[in-house]
Amino acid sequence: MKSISKKVCLVGDFAVGKTSLVRRFVYNKFDDKYISTIGVKVSRKTVTIPAEPDTIELTMMLWDLAGSEEFNPMRASYLRGATGAVLVFDLTRPETLPSLAAYIQELHRVSPEAQFILAANKLDLVEPDQLPLAEIEEFAGQFNAAYYLTSAKNGDEVETMFRHLGRLLI
Repeated sequence: MKSISKKVCLVGDFAVGKTSLVRRFVYNKFDDKYISTIGVKVSRKTVTIPAEPDTIELTMMLWDLAGSEEFNPMRASYLRGATGAVLVFDLTRPETLPSLAAYIQELHRVSPEAQFILAANKLDLVEPDQLPLAEIEEFAGQFNAAYYLTSAKNGDEVETMFRHLGRLLI
């Protein structure tokens, strides 16, 4: 079995659930207490990804970047070398979706080959008829990106989303 390691950054505005998504994926835990990330927090998880002709053991180095709407010069240095990213927005705060365009632009400027997916987080706090699916699909389509409706609290689609990104990285 081949083993590889890839750097994956989680980016998005403050309080969209980046840290909670990492905690759910790595430790299968959730904590209601909000603690703002300062700078960056790095975690890792190894997953097995089926690939032809072999299976690959992928270690994902997950860089949870502090959320910020304004340009942060440190964020560019954290993004350097990333092969993948999860761009996270909050379904209860629709204004966090269009702000992902600036994060995508910054990611492509610093790491042009990076693959990314979108996480529409906090699904557990939105009624099904309130989901802005057309907006999400249109936004994701502009960037040819997959998106997942996730809940870090319930674990909905978190594992599936990270595994999809893992397949894109190998």
